[in-house]
Amino acid sequence: MGTRGGGSGGGTPAAIILLAVFSAIGGFLFGYDTGVVSGAMILVRDEFELSTVWHELIVSSTIGAAWLAALAAGPATDRFGRRPVILVASVVFTVGAVVMGAAPEKVTLLIGRIIVGLGIGMASMSVPVYLSESSPADLRGRITVTNNIFITGGQLIASVICGAFSKVPQGWRYMLGLAALPSVVQLMGFAFMPESPRWLILKGRLEEARQVLQKIRPADADIDGEVEAIMDAASNDVEEGNIAKVFQSAPVRRALFIGCLLQLFQQISGINTVMYYSASIISMAGVRDQSQAIWLAAATSSVNFFGTFIGLWLVERVGRRSLTLGSLLGSTASLLVLALSFQMAYIHSPDVLVPSTTDDCQASNCGVCTSRSECGFCFIGEVSNITNSSCVAADHSAFNEMSVSGVCANKTILEDDFAVFAYDWCPYQYAWISILGLGLYLAFFSPGMGPMPWTINSEIYPGWARSTCTSITTAVNWASNLLVSLTFLTLTEVLLKHGAFYLYMVLAAVGFLTFYFILPETRGVPLENMERLFSKPFCSRQRRERTNT
Repeated sequence: MGTRGGGSGGGTPAAIILLAVFSAIGGFLFGYDTGVVSGAMILVRDEFELSTVWHELIVSSTIGAAWLAALAAGPATDRFGRRPVILVASVVFTVGAVVMGAAPEKVTLLIGRIIVGLGIGMASMSVPVYLSESSPADLRGRITVTNNIFITGGQLIASVICGAFSKVPQGWRYMLGLAALPSVVQLMGFAFMPESPRWLILKGRLEEARQVLQKIRPADADIDGEVEAIMDAASNDVEEGNIAKVFQSAPVRRALFIGCLLQLFQQISGINTVMYYSASIISMAGVRDQSQAIWLAAATSSVNFFGTFIGLWLVERVGRRSLTLGSLLGSTASLLVLALSFQMAYIHSPDVLVPSTTDDCQASNCGVCTSRSECGFCFIGEVSNITNSSCVAADHSAFNEMSVSGVCANKTILEDDFAVFAYDWCPYQYAWISILGLGLYLAFFSPGMGPMPWTINSEIYPGWARSTCTSITTAVNWASNLLVSLTFLTLTEVLLKHGAFYLYMVLAAVGFLTFYFILPETRGVPLENMERLFSKPFCSRQRRERTNT
């Protein structure tokens, strides 16, 4: 049978479990940052007196930096190895987290966000490749999904941290700075992790690769057979991939097209609108208290986290294709619920009882009033019994938390809850429908479209093109992420809130139809046989076929 591994029995060696855990901490850091920013920025904007432009810049700078780092990480992992890039990512993230936590003013905070983005970008590209190349074929899907469990776990922990520190003076420093702890753990743990065996083989370091495989494979594994299979796949082309060569290969070109679409539709179907602006969306749904909004965001993050475990259980049972299609179909229906809930809130919002004295804020009800960025809805009473209300100009210098005139311009009155100033949301007794829609969306998205773009992209490219293609598709993910996060607030002004979610619903439906026709099943297919799977123009013809090896 060939060289056997060094574990005991035929189970999963402890080494591969440790490898998966320490690698996936990179996913935890990715998730923690996306989850912590919505809660932290609510507090940061007050302390640093951020304008809307600065608010968006601090949020989006991390995404832009991650996009650039993901592009650069591809050539770096090919040249230096997967492991060194992950180690560098840990160091960079640690430095960025410390800078953010200690930032004395907004420019330093921005620099910290950029540094963190560089670390996230490197990890988001290199970790899935490392996990995929180190995993046996029958466990590859589950181990790669582990990275997504850590991503959603990071988002959940971030939401809990935001809730815990939302009432603490300068609590945002703890929220942002605590990210340094897991990155240090990854740095220390990964110092003892091996290099990817496939990368070692591609570099001609066969004995090192055998030693690594003996540690991370069961005792009865055919180590020599696996080494020979990887060598055979690389025998015709052992050079590192480049973009020109990728596009000259029809199978790789088709795989890359599908991989880019997976990452694109993951983002444009609205997921990071939910994650980055979850606290804001809940406030839009009518939840007034800032701390309560953050805790409700934590509850929705828990749905995302536990839903990923369903994906872990199903990925090797029903396959990647079915999970992706089912996820998109459910996400489409959930986005419809969200859109309808916000449309109902807009149509049935409370009337303006006292007409405005200015033309800019003339409105018949709260929905019309709050759809204008310069206006807010000032009211007295409970949601079911509003006794006085008006549409008045918002005080942008006070971060739209009060009006420039009238009863809602008095901070004492607002703090005593005698009057309420609603900016960008309306009091609505059925606000729970919006929160239910968020929960349903995450429940459908998290098992499928959350992990599958990363899982599929980590396995559909031949070894010579894997780093290049994964770098490109990861950059597409970050670029799409940046596009969505920068346009969401504008979309809510132009199309209104319900219009924005109708748009995301349509895009999710388009994604379902697209992948129904072009996405093949990759479950159980060895990495060395992926080119054969994409050798025909219409991959969906092969979706019921299994490559025999």
